[in-house]
Amino acid sequence: MNKWWLLLIVLLCVGIGFAIFGLQQEQNPSGTGRPTQTHRIASLAPNLTEILFALGLGEKIVAVSTDSDHPPEAGEKKKVGTFWQPNIEAVIAARPDLVITLGFEQQNSVADSLNRLGYKVLTLKIEKIEELFTAIEKIGAATDCRWRADQLVKNIRNRINNLQMKLGSTNKVKVLWVVQADPLHVAGRNSFINELIELVGGENAIGPTVSQYPQIGAEELITCGVEIIIQSAMGTSNIGEQQRAAEAFWSKWANLPAVKNNRIYVVDSDPVLRLGPRLPQGAEMIARCLHSEIYTQE
Repeated sequence: MNKWWLLLIVLLCVGIGFAIFGLQQEQNPSGTGRPTQTHRIASLAPNLTEILFALGLGEKIVAVSTDSDHPPEAGEKKKVGTFWQPNIEAVIAARPDLVITLGFEQQNSVADSLNRLGYKVLTLKIEKIEELFTAIEKIGAATDCRWRADQLVKNIRNRINNLQMKLGSTNKVKVLWVVQADPLHVAGRNSFINELIELVGGENAIGPTVSQYPQIGAEELITCGVEIIIQSAMGTSNIGEQQRAAEAFWSKWANLPAVKNNRIYVVDSDPVLRLGPRLPQGAEMIARCLHSEIYTQE
């Protein structure tokens, strides 16, 4: 009898141990103290935040960069430093199980530190349109929502294709995208802004440059033959005032075709400069500046 009781006790202990150990393994097979499923996400860039919300992951976001303000719900999330200067202590305090960063120097430093501390970090490069699609797919894979990521990429591509069909075959106009007026910095041809300009039937007025956003002088400006000037707005609250200031600034170059024909536009730059889900909106914004005749007919 004693032997049977002893065997029963041994089996019971084994069963309890298996149940406890198996549950721990299911929740944490790597033994790092964090679950394998992603439940708490920190985003260190505004375009990454927009991608996460577009994928329906808003409830899982526990921290974002201070400049993440779209959609409005992003403003309610815990802030962990700026795009250029993430606060690693604030990131850790948010207790994320996934941190998503962009691959440039300041964020790479934070990503390396978090990796050494055992955090799961996804670092992405988003400098061109195709890289945006790749980044969306990688986020989808890391957050177990591949289908939604595929659908988001498909939706963005379809909207861009529909826009190009709407524009049809139009004459290319020379465009100068101004990032900063004084000193004058513009978008070069090795930039995603250039991709958008060409996508909607424009041509960059500036020739090939080494820098993505080069500074240009008066001589290069005068000889480039720019027909349309688009200037990035600083914020969204006083674009009308910025428009008037831009027209006054450019009036000193009265012989430029863009100035002669009053083709100077100050636009909300976030849908363009934040390479993310609002890409079609940014493309159409540029298209309205380049092909006002098409939209006037509407």
